[in-house]
Amino acid sequence: MAASHSHHLHSGDSLRQEAEKQIVSRGEQWTDMRAAVFDALATFDKPASAYDIAEAVSKALGRRIAANSVYRILDLFVTTNLAMRVESANAYVANEHPGCLHDCIFLICDNCGSTRHIDNDRLSGGVREAAEAAGFEPVRPVIEVRGKCGTCD
Repeated sequence: MAASHSHHLHSGDSLRQEAEKQIVSRGEQWTDMRAAVFDALATFDKPASAYDIAEAVSKALGRRIAANSVYRILDLFVTTNLAMRVESANAYVANEHPGCLHDCIFLICDNCGSTRHIDNDRLSGGVREAAEAAGFEPVRPVIEVRGKCGTCD
């Protein structure tokens, strides 16, 4: 397993097009509501809760959208690798490289809330190996490191 790997990072329209492509390739429909939720999620510069996203979508569409509806869509996005869930914050971030399935390693600043996603297959592979050695079958490890970012020094 390599220590890390590179991705073609998407943003803006490219990210939205890649998200739609990934959903459709998995036999799902890219509905207007799914597009609105994804667009809202992609605008946040920090992990966003379903309530944050519901509020943004409600403003964009001019009608109230329930957080429960957003949660269902976010579950689909996590399953199809369009979004990643920051477990400790119960929040989500758009995956800038949805065509690449990998384990999640988040660096979370306790001061400003910024979250950075990094890839390190050696580290996540070690976590998988340790879990397997303990008789546990890991599906997708999520590693969260809390601390202080360089901006908040």
